[in-house]
Amino acid sequence: MRFNISNQPYLKFIKKINFGNLRSIFFISSLLYFCIYFFDNFDQTSFNINFGRNGINLFSSFLFCVLSIYLNAYAWKYIVKWFGKEFKSNNLIYFYVLTNILKYVPGGVWHFVERFNFIKKISNPQIALYSTLVEPYFMLSGSFLLASLGLIFSPLYIFLIFPLVFLNKKLIYFIIKKIGSLKGKIFEVLRLPNSKELFEERLNIISFFPTRALLLEIGFVLSKFLGFYICLNTFYTTNNLNIIFLLVIFSLSWSLGLVVPTAPGGVGVFEACLLFFVGKSIPQNIILISLIYFRIISTSADLLFSVPFLIRKLFKKN
Repeated sequence: MRFNISNQPYLKFIKKINFGNLRSIFFISSLLYFCIYFFDNFDQTSFNINFGRNGINLFSSFLFCVLSIYLNAYAWKYIVKWFGKEFKSNNLIYFYVLTNILKYVPGGVWHFVERFNFIKKISNPQIALYSTLVEPYFMLSGSFLLASLGLIFSPLYIFLIFPLVFLNKKLIYFIIKKIGSLKGKIFEVLRLPNSKELFEERLNIISFFPTRALLLEIGFVLSKFLGFYICLNTFYTTNNLNIIFLLVIFSLSWSLGLVVPTAPGGVGVFEACLLFFVGKSIPQNIILISLIYFRIISTSADLLFSVPFLIRKLFKKN
């Protein structure tokens, strides 16, 4: 017996949903939530800080953000290697770091475009496209794996381990197709056909599971978290919260910022989600000022290493 699922009413309803608009609505709602939260606590929030006493903490937070950038870059190098392209030099890592600031440019795809073009010049379009598209899924899998530590609070967190099931040689093409549909703007910018034939080409994947790349992505999220945690402890000296709880909500919030393409660098979405998940566990003015300083520090780390790339781009235009 065959079932004709194409006529199911709920499938027709899902097809009619404009997920691009939903992501935009979620992004705008997150910004509004953060703004309301900010102005609600503005009178209780002080941006003054004693750099003589707390400067070391903020600098340590900055160093962890820098470390996270390089861990992420090395992860991308091993993703490319997993698809069958070995690089003897560290040019790939340097270029990744240089283009990291482009994730803050509206549209959320320009860092992907630059990295695709870079790989295509020294390899082939298939490896360039696949390694570019699948990298966010590696980050998401690593972040979800850390968030799954929430199992100590609720068994529902077990579902966050599921993305790892698809991170293997046999199922990775399915993931690439799904990411390709989510990041449809990439195909428009690169003028690539978003077709089934494009994804049916086989690559020389060197192992069943990309262990090294995944571990580096986990280290990337952990470094980001430590940068945030140091910021929080700078302003909340009586912090007696469970560090696992903070890691779980940080990982979930960062993941939501990642999967909303409308949010440049997750700005607004990450902050709003973390504020929502923390609730009343931390004084509102404290978590707010910690988030603002962390955003400034992490963006400054991205910008510092991207300045040479941006200057070169500007001179090329002139």
